Amino acid sequence: MLVSEQINQIRKLLERIDSGTNVDAGNFYENPTNNYISKELANREWETFFCDTPQLVGLSGDLPEKYSFLTMKELGRPILAVRDGDGEFHAYVNSCRHRGVIVEEDERGTSRRFTCRFHRWTYDVNGSLVGLPKSDHFGQPETETLGLVELPSEERHGLLWVHPNPNGVIDLQELLTEELLVELETWNLDKLDYLGNDVYDVACNWKLAMDTFGETYHFSSLHENTLNNAFHGNVQCYDTFGNNHRMLLCRRDIDEMRKLPEDEWNITTAALPVYWLFPNVQLMPSKEGLYLVRAYPVPDNPGQHRSLISFYLRSEFSENAEMREVFTMISQGFAEVIRDEDYSVSASQQLTANSQSLDYVLFGRNEPALHHYHSTYERVLAKASEK
Repeated sequence: MLVSEQINQIRKLLERIDSGTNVDAGNFYENPTNNYISKELANREWETFFCDTPQLVGLSGDLPEKYSFLTMKELGRPILAVRDGDGEFHAYVNSCRHRGVIVEEDERGTSRRFTCRFHRWTYDVNGSLVGLPKSDHFGQPETETLGLVELPSEERHGLLWVHPNPNGVIDLQELLTEELLVELETWNLDKLDYLGNDVYDVACNWKLAMDTFGETYHFSSLHENTLNNAFHGNVQCYDTFGNNHRMLLCRRDIDEMRKLPEDEWNITTAALPVYWLFPNVQLMPSKEGLYLVRAYPVPDNPGQHRSLISFYLRSEFSENAEMREVFTMISQGFAEVIRDEDYSVSASQQLTANSQSLDYVLFGRNEPALHHYHSTYERVLAKASEK
């Protein structure tokens, strides 16, 4: 974030603390509970938001060196993301062209070759078929047409994007807006090292998981003994970037920082920025590193989802073993708060939605992120239905 924008946002936070005010959406928003239980709707959003939309599969630090790889299964289509011998990022359908078996089963690692365990067909990091045992018995297929199916991919500002559809198009300016791309670049996300991740399978709709990140109104109640110790609840800044948005969660450290001259202010001391990249990503950079949260539906079961929570540490801290250990512990603690407090409430909400006891839930004027997210969700889904 540019220094001028940091100071501007910090001033807003301080003014809201002093005046006891918050961001105001201007009205209430009634969100139908059917959105969390409808199988027909779940099928439409799966196709629209996950099969036909570019996906953030990780950060540059997930592929830290040549020949490193990571795999994903959460998008229905198995994905193999690799960094080739020239350091370039590629993505493929992680399936052997012989009989469709998953080629690389490990979650991440390094390898120059990927071999199917069924018949040992082998592919290189450029997706080419380079090994076909007993080809004299199998026959002489045109091996140049039997490489791994490549998926559209792009690495930008430290973010790794893949389109699950081989014929899809990645247009980050349209997806994120130019303004948000410029701001994300200032965070130097390409200088982050991967530390680890947690995976949570939760009995709640994926949007309910995302909703937990949409306001700080609940900090003094749900997080009374955890996050509330570090953050001022119900105080935030909020801005939109097309379908996406940025929330600034107000840290209690702002109380001491305000005594410093403005040229010594820093947004990571005053706040935790939370970038909501539509539809299912929460990106939270800090002075030390970053948290990445991604929520994925379980096809055909709108009452279940999987969350991936990944932790990253800035390179200048990463070489310090003690710093790595401390930040890993802090990150895991943060993830456990999400699991044991936020997602526990989300599962409770899902039970009510399943019972169809309520026609809708209500978003308050101090919850503008939820207004924007769900109105965007409705608009994008309706537009997709018109095609």
